[in-house]
Amino acid sequence: MLVSEGNVSRHADTGAPSVDAGVQAAARVAVGAVVVAAAACVASEFLAALVWAAIIAIATWPLYNRLAAIGGKRSQILAPLCFTLVLACFVIVPTMLLARQIAEGSGALLASLNALGLNGIAAPPWLSRLPHAGQLLDQWWRENLSDPNALVVWLRRVNLESLATWAGSLGGAMLRRVLELLTMLLALFIALRDGAWLAVRCRVLVRNLLGMQGENLLIAFADAIRATANGTVAASLVKGGVFWLAFVITGVPHPLLFGATMALFSIVPFGAWIVLIASAACLLVVNAAPWASAGLGVFGSAALLIMDHLIQPALIGGAVRLPFLLVLIGMIGGMRSLGLLGLFIGPAIMAALLTIGREWIHAGDS
Repeated sequence: MLVSEGNVSRHADTGAPSVDAGVQAAARVAVGAVVVAAAACVASEFLAALVWAAIIAIATWPLYNRLAAIGGKRSQILAPLCFTLVLACFVIVPTMLLARQIAEGSGALLASLNALGLNGIAAPPWLSRLPHAGQLLDQWWRENLSDPNALVVWLRRVNLESLATWAGSLGGAMLRRVLELLTMLLALFIALRDGAWLAVRCRVLVRNLLGMQGENLLIAFADAIRATANGTVAASLVKGGVFWLAFVITGVPHPLLFGATMALFSIVPFGAWIVLIASAACLLVVNAAPWASAGLGVFGSAALLIMDHLIQPALIGGAVRLPFLLVLIGMIGGMRSLGLLGLFIGPAIMAALLTIGREWIHAGDS
């Protein structure tokens, strides 16, 4: 026999004991926490991609708004789609160019390996002229690298099974990265398309839970993420320009390619140092210019230390009125704890901490 909704509510009102409002609130919080934890567990493989989408959407939101306003109402789908595709090109195009360079250089690499197996690696003429250890290094080079038989013995020590296992794991990791990239792009498109609606709902939710102080905290968090992203991109472009000039002066082969790689890799933790070491090694091995290599290494190390620990934190802190020390701690500590994500999340956490401290101080004064 069917029972109407009104009868159900009437029986529930008369027969069930009343529950305290505080108990109901605690139960709602507990159920909500369980649901959020379960959702985070289910989406754990994609959390990094979702966080990246949120960071990029927050950082590029002002620019996207200006571009979307040009198209008017017709751009509700087209604008976020085009903007997402343009941002994707900044990741996909350099990756494709790098893969093309690797593919084109594979033939030359095999030929070089074959030549090394026949002739060995000749010792550079400047090696023996190094002070103190030059003769010992030259002798070691001739015994281990110039002798083709020694190279063949070393190559035979390579475990082919381990190499195959490593290649398989590398393929699986690349497939996961492609899946994460597609997930991030889809989430970014949705965040841009519904950004205004999501921002209002987040502010209402935080205001209902934490009051106006919570809303101020959310605004400070978003501003810090935007300032960190803008400061990081600006510092990366400066590094690319400065090091392109340094590569031209010191005679590094393909200075424009190395400069663009420096600008791109500067976003990744320690990526700029890898490019610097590679360019200095190129000068040393290809050009046989030890003094130019040493000069580039000294200048590059000083420039990276100044830009990473002075200029970039100053750019970020100036945009959000965050003290220099907090920005530096947030960047370095965030990268140590969360990797590349920590570069953006760390200063945002420091900004939230500063906002909470200011709110408490104002509350104590009043």
